Amino acid sequence: MATMNATLAGAFSNPDTYLGVFEEVSKYNVQLNVVERLWAAWYLWMQNDTLATGIMSFMMHEIVYFGRCIPYMVLDRIPYFNRFKIQNQKIPTWKEQWECASLVLLSHVTVELPQIWLFHPIATYFGMDFGVPFPKIQTMALQIAVFFVMEDTWHYWFHRALHYGPLYKMIHKLHHTYSAPFGLAAEYASPIETMLLALGSVGGPILWVSLTGELHLFTMYMWIIGRLFQAIDSHSGYDFPWSLRHILPFWAGAKHHDVHHEKFIGNYASSFTWWDWALDTESGPEAMKRRRDRKMKAAKAKKAQ
Repeated sequence: MATMNATLAGAFSNPDTYLGVFEEVSKYNVQLNVVERLWAAWYLWMQNDTLATGIMSFMMHEIVYFGRCIPYMVLDRIPYFNRFKIQNQKIPTWKEQWECASLVLLSHVTVELPQIWLFHPIATYFGMDFGVPFPKIQTMALQIAVFFVMEDTWHYWFHRALHYGPLYKMIHKLHHTYSAPFGLAAEYASPIETMLLALGSVGGPILWVSLTGELHLFTMYMWIIGRLFQAIDSHSGYDFPWSLRHILPFWAGAKHHDVHHEKFIGNYASSFTWWDWALDTESGPEAMKRRRDRKMKAAKAKKAQ
């Protein structure tokens, strides 16, 4: 908070309301953009950095998570979009979605909220900044790209481990309740799985800031929003012509993860396809055809010797 206090020195006369603080900040800090002023006013008004980050982080997570799921819930009720549904014979009922949302919300409050509350003191201990102004867009973009790669690696290996017999039964089986996933099911998981896989989303940035000393909380928020969008989209069950995987050939997307839920094996990565490709853990008809072609080619080569 020292950075913010230095930037806003002499600009705060302790108004009683958040809007009053915002007006004071805006009056003396015209060099800041609107979002930066809103951000600074929030911390100054709260007067408790950990509490301010905790409330903002939890509210951001809930609004983005459930807000991103709503469009897919609407699409499920519009027959036209059924053509883009990967398993279009399986449309989740309102009852299934309500039961899923109830457990997810319970998990958010009982499992994720304590982790969110601990994030601020841990991250600031390692050097995370949360003052103003925010970092440059290119700096945030580079860091977020690195975080996607780090999380994908973590997710691949831990997810693959969770498909080992005893671990699957004890921890991961709950997530596979729905063989045809939908957006709300992205975080439908046991508490242990929620904590383990969340380490990939939070642990990567903490490792980054501990090594480089460069990370801003706003960058962290942009990364978490991107990760939530990725997780929900990959569980949505929809593959559109404009889906990112049709633009980036190594992006996994819903097609990749939907097969994992349908077949219960393979396609362990979260964002990218390269780990599954390199380690031959791809699943689905196309992957099976490639394996058959390789075996036939190897058999012909052996026969020709």
